[in-house]
Amino acid sequence: MHESSPQTGHSDCTTEGIRVQVGATFLPGQSAPARNRYYFAYRVILTNTGQSSARLISRRWKITDAENEEQIVAGPGVVGEHPQLQPGQRYEYMSGCVLGTKWGTMEGHYLWEREDGTQFQTEIGRFFLALTTAPLGKMSTH
Repeated sequence: MHESSPQTGHSDCTTEGIRVQVGATFLPGQSAPARNRYYFAYRVILTNTGQSSARLISRRWKITDAENEEQIVAGPGVVGEHPQLQPGQRYEYMSGCVLGTKWGTMEGHYLWEREDGTQFQTEIGRFFLALTTAPLGKMSTH
């Protein structure tokens, strides 16, 4: 299930019992528009809505700017961690992205592992990096 809100530009996807919510906001104080540097912060909320635990192994992001230039960012865990989520547990983190244009998009997936060793991917639905995206606090968590 994937849901993207045109009002907020945020994303909300559930795959294999793991809900992934993401929202970004523009940070003018850290940006330098005269030098084509636009800094965006994004907040990720991961919630285990399923019946079995899962551990986040890796991430893969595709970042696309307004000129259709793509950048792939991949690696182990998130912000140096490999969260283990039991059913009903939630994990949240913040990160950031610098674009050379005023807007862009991000999307991708996380790789997870169950206690029995099986692995699966959860979708990170496309969300928007734009000067007008709603503040992170407006992202629904229910």
